[in-house]
Parts: sequence; structure tokens; C-alpha cells
Amino acid sequence: MNPKLPLILTVLACLSLAACTLNSPLPAEPPPAPTPPPVIELVAAPVPPPDEVGPLLSYHQSLRRMSQGELVKELSGLGLQRRSPRVAIQMGMALMLTRGNGDLAKAQALLDSVATSADVDAAPLRPLAQLLSSNCAETRRLYDHADKLALQQKENQRRIDQLSDMLEGLKTIERTLPARPAPGAQVTK
Repeated sequence: MNPKLPLILTVLACLSLAACTLNSPLPAEPPPAPTPPPVIELVAAPVPPPDEVGPLLSYHQSLRRMSQGELVKELSGLGLQRRSPRVAIQMGMALMLTRGNGDLAKAQALLDSVATSADVDAAPLRPLAQLLSSNCAETRRLYDHADKLALQQKENQRRIDQLSDMLEGLKTIERTLPARPAPGAQVTK
């Protein structure tokens, strides 16, 4: 055998393999990599401040259902607590509902102190304190107006009574006068 034959066969085998790879179809392009889902950053919502006004409104509703005696007890209990803007508003609410003399003025003073306070604890309560204070001022104005109207009514009733007395006096005088002759009647002497 020819010593070069194995070499030629090897070269022919390599060339035939190379020829096969040249005519083979091109490999398909790999599918595009799926786009990654958009990254959504979850931003923690700011924690809302604790609701200071809601419980106070519920407290006001409970005060409205109390009797005068219960309101006085509630006020004395509030007076024993440490002073804070919240307690001042609660006392103002209770004083708004009592019918004591000067209670509305005291309530308004307490509420005004919260409404104008620079205290950090008073900040969330300022709008409620301003609203309640203006309510107190309006109620006081209405009470003053009602008092003036009551005084006017008393004065008018006194005048009516005086005029009625005068009218009764004139009727009495008229009854005691001698009867007048009729206009066409003859007077006999």
C-alpha cells in the first residue's frame, strides 16, 4: 500500500466534512432575550399622622348626650388631668354645652389658647380649635342678641300693660259721666 494513502484519505475526509459544513443551512438567530419586566420601585407611602381630630369629634358627640350633671362631672375629671392642647379642647367642648353663667367665655378662652399656641402638640388641633372658638363667639353673640330681645319684649309688655291700664281708666271715667242727650232731642227746662 501506498504510504501516502492514509494521509490522502484523512485529507479527503476533512475536505468532505468541510464541504458539508459549507452547504449546511445557517443556524437560526437566537431568539432575542425577553425584555426584563420594568423595575417598579415601591415607595413606601408616608405614614399619615395620627388622626387627632376624629376622636375629639366622637368625644363631642358623647358630650352632647350627657346630662348637665354628667357634664359637670366630666369637667371636674378633665380639670384633674395634666394640661395639654387636647385636654383644653375637651374642656372647651364641655363648657360649650353647660349652661352656666360665663361658661361660653371660658370655653372660648380655652379654645383660643389652643388656636394661637406655638406648641407642637397643638398644631394638628389648631383648625378645630379655631372652628370651635368661632362657634363660641357666634353663640355668645346670639345669646346677647336674645337677651336684648327679651329685654325689649319685657319693655314692650310693660308699655302694653300701662296703656291697657290707661284705657281701663278712661273707660271708667266715661262710664261715670252723665249720659249725653241725643243730637236731635229737645232739652226741656
